Amino acid sequence: MACPFYNGNVVPPEDTEEGGGVGLDRPDVGPEGDAKSANGQENGGKLYGEYLQLDKLLDAQKLVSGEGSGRHTHDEHLFIITHQAYELWFKQVIFELDSVRELFNISEVDESKMLLILNRLNRIVLILKLLVDQVMILETMTPLDFMDFRHYLSPASGFQSYQFRLIENKLGVKSEHRVRYNQANYLSVFGNDTKAIEAIRDSVKEPSLSDLVQRWLERTPGLEETGFNFWGKYRKMVQLMLEQQRKKSDEESNANKKAFQTEDYKKRKSQFDSIFNVETHNALVARGERRFTHKAWQGALMISFYRNEPRFNQPFQLLNLLMDVDALITKWRYNHVLLVQRMIGSQQLGTGGSSGYQYLRSTLSDRYKVFIDLFNLSTFLIPRDYIPPLSRSMKMRLSVMDERERAAVAESNRED
Repeated sequence: MACPFYNGNVVPPEDTEEGGGVGLDRPDVGPEGDAKSANGQENGGKLYGEYLQLDKLLDAQKLVSGEGSGRHTHDEHLFIITHQAYELWFKQVIFELDSVRELFNISEVDESKMLLILNRLNRIVLILKLLVDQVMILETMTPLDFMDFRHYLSPASGFQSYQFRLIENKLGVKSEHRVRYNQANYLSVFGNDTKAIEAIRDSVKEPSLSDLVQRWLERTPGLEETGFNFWGKYRKMVQLMLEQQRKKSDEESNANKKAFQTEDYKKRKSQFDSIFNVETHNALVARGERRFTHKAWQGALMISFYRNEPRFNQPFQLLNLLMDVDALITKWRYNHVLLVQRMIGSQQLGTGGSSGYQYLRSTLSDRYKVFIDLFNLSTFLIPRDYIPPLSRSMKMRLSVMDERERAAVAESNRED
């Protein structure tokens, strides 16, 4: 594979005599074997190091452990490199996340852009997988290795990564769901860093990916009460399923089995009642147990049932990628918790003044899962035999987008 930085000025080895020298008969090669434009200045190109600004990047590892004495702690270099790599990848995640939000931030999402959205979300997923595995490199340090330079880190803390806070906010983590940091607002750790504070405040004001996805799900074809009315049909099939379960329980002669089946029926009925009753659903949202609006929740469930229909295939992939993002961030948090426990135990305070391990462990709860409703959809799946069959017109609607719908989407986007 050709080097992407090769601009034709430097002679490739295979084009030289014996595959290793410089081409003496090339007009762009000087008498000393150097390309006249090797530095790329004549045609505006740049060398590899110039393009990547490696002079700045590779000079950004300032070890503080040896200041004054010159005796640096070896593993501090690894610690700095690893965290700088995290921040670079965070920057890329934010770049991709912003582009996906922009594609969603219109009144009607252009379905022709869905493949692009999937591609960029998948890129975020792959980056997060890399970040999860990157923790293993830090685990090559021993607690004593870390202790050699840990005292130099205070009051610095990973909690002060404003880019990670931006990722959380842009995904949709709400302030009321956050664990308080030392009983204070999470912005307090940024001190006088006005740039970070302003960026974080702006990210809270902007529509998050969760907000935009919910708005998109609320327009899922087939939710209209005057049309296919998926929710009405689904509710009838659930009632039929529960009634058959109740009858089976009533007819059971074994007392132990009957008690179990009766209790299971009551539990299942209570679960389904919580989604059919809008007020109950909204109360669960207010308590932080659910995130999506009732209509968005219906759209996600419908897509899950009819995912094999052409028009729902890519939306179903999108819902799965959103769960992947949530799951990988949770895994990253978990790996971080284990790393901290390995390095400083469960009782020491963090370098930033937090409770360390105890604080980090509290962030593993579902309160930080933005798309927890997608995980919990499986609670409300019903057997295939009970899934409401699509009408002929609805099946046709999910097979293609007709010209009228395309025109409506185009007109709506022009108005935006």
